[in-house]
Amino acid sequence: MLTATPEQTRSITPVAPKPTVVKENRRIQRISLPLPVRVESKIDAETSWNEITRLSDVSAFGAGFVLKRPLKRGRLAVLTLPMPRQLRSFDFTEPQYRIWAVVRRCISVGRTIDKPEYSVGVGFIGKTPPDSYLHNPAQLFDIFHREDNGQGFWHVGPADLLADDSSLPTDIRKQTRFHIPESLKIDRVDALGNILESETTVTENISLGGAAVFTSMKADAGTFLRVSSDRFNVTILSVVRASRVGQDGITRLHLEFIDRLFPLEGIS
Repeated sequence: MLTATPEQTRSITPVAPKPTVVKENRRIQRISLPLPVRVESKIDAETSWNEITRLSDVSAFGAGFVLKRPLKRGRLAVLTLPMPRQLRSFDFTEPQYRIWAVVRRCISVGRTIDKPEYSVGVGFIGKTPPDSYLHNPAQLFDIFHREDNGQGFWHVGPADLLADDSSLPTDIRKQTRFHIPESLKIDRVDALGNILESETTVTENISLGGAAVFTSMKADAGTFLRVSSDRFNVTILSVVRASRVGQDGITRLHLEFIDRLFPLEGIS
């Protein structure tokens, strides 16, 4: 009879396989870094605005920050900031990093009407804007894919304004238009804000970011109007994007709200 030695009877403990370590792409990771940033955006070919704020988070390919005025989803903006070198994709030795971005979300976070604030998230698209932007800065863009298998800048093209986005999250969905008559006062103003002409009218439709209003006022595309609502106690700077005459012979002005969103809580 064979007798097992102690070495032969010793239990064998299985060795657990080493876990697979997935290296994190630190250029993609969003980090909290409150760097000062200058955000510039054009209203049209001749008018632009800028605001200095601080980042809430940033990666090599996107950023988040808070502004005092809204930026519509799809709008392009250029950011200038002292970006850390390891998060840059170009201009590694420049003191300031200037990069173009497309707005992916804009959510109202202000607690009062008098002091509106908007949380904005952008995706970086590169060192220069698309050629079509140079001809039409008011154009909205949408993203299609990213460079380097999802590890690079966003590629953008003209947004399909008629596309169905009902399946998208609320914060990135195109703004719902309500076809209701909301009473408004519109003032045509000059570059200094002086009132040139006034009219009380109603909307054909209205959304957070714009409205179509009936009017007898002559206002070409690019004209600035001050829109006031007594019911909501709000005044909003807007710009005329287009005008059309309906089958009823009445002119409609299509307005884009610029310095704040319309408070639709009482409507929606």
